[in-house]
Amino acid sequence: MANSDNKITVTSPLLPNLDEFHEMLKEIWDSKWITNNGSFHKKLEAALADYLKVPYISLFTNGTLPLLTALQALRVTGEVITTPYSFVATTHSIWWNGCKPVFVDIEESTCGIDPDKIEAAITPKTTAVMPVHCYGKPVKMKRIQEIADKYGLKVIYDAAHAFGVEVNGKSVLNAGDMSTLSFHATKVYNTLEGGALVMHDEQTKKRIDYLKNFGFAGETEVVAPGINSKVDEVRSAYGLLNLKQVDAAIANRQKVAEKYREALRGVSGIRFFDDMPGVRHNYSYFPVFIDAEKYGMMRDELYFKMKEQGVLGRRYFYPLISTFSTYRGLPSAAPENLPVATKMANEVICLPMHHALSEEDIQRILNTIIR
Repeated sequence: MANSDNKITVTSPLLPNLDEFHEMLKEIWDSKWITNNGSFHKKLEAALADYLKVPYISLFTNGTLPLLTALQALRVTGEVITTPYSFVATTHSIWWNGCKPVFVDIEESTCGIDPDKIEAAITPKTTAVMPVHCYGKPVKMKRIQEIADKYGLKVIYDAAHAFGVEVNGKSVLNAGDMSTLSFHATKVYNTLEGGALVMHDEQTKKRIDYLKNFGFAGETEVVAPGINSKVDEVRSAYGLLNLKQVDAAIANRQKVAEKYREALRGVSGIRFFDDMPGVRHNYSYFPVFIDAEKYGMMRDELYFKMKEQGVLGRRYFYPLISTFSTYRGLPSAAPENLPVATKMANEVICLPMHHALSEEDIQRILNTIIR
């Protein structure tokens, strides 16, 4: 959807019906209960667990704090194997927990962590693996779990992009020890800002709920050095309303993806992902990869030409996390250790992808790339 400057933005937030939201706000105002596990918070946790087909879920105020808390709850120490091809929060959460991130390369077919590279990176200090379902495309969860079981490692999935994604009818969020979600305004499903942590049992859910509320287990008992990452009633109400319309939004996104694929399939030097067999995708992103020699233009040249035309793509994920000052001194961050991730980061542009793109928007985006 073009804004007042006639720009087509890379994303647009899914917004609930304002009249319905006002009605819920009146309930909150009347109750005078605006945070601390209120009624809308409880309803949203239950509704999300049902929708996402997961046994237990705990809401958070953003998508980074679930990563931090999962590492705390699982008492992860030492080294954590992860991907350099992600948003910085993935690796920052490891660093903030006093652990050392160890980068391994990705697979070109998914932009997710390459399981064949994990085993070689394991040392006596390795305690966990943190893969990312990049662009919502599931990584090879079965193979990762086999490696984790063999070496006694925890597995925490950064599933920020994977809201509602399923493989053969089963949620990807049930893989590993825990999975985290982001409900940021840019995501398929949002609560303005927000996130969640998915776990397998009631005892872990209880521990997580303590940790996200300063460690309080009662009025006077603190059981752990927790943090404050609770969600208020206003965002919980907003989230309940958005949950009612997220399927329609995903269906619209799918139509956009299909139009992109149909138009770009014959364009030399443009690669993109097709749907994976047996996977229910959420169409959270539409990355294309530019082969400069075949396309006749470098990725950055196209990116800035798109900008000149008011088409705002994003280079997700460029540059790699491993190139940032905090991490580039790590041995695992060397570019020669990460050839596929480096290649993909240097070629990627995520095209505008959201539920509100018009036919005119889509055609304008495609014309900019094709010509």
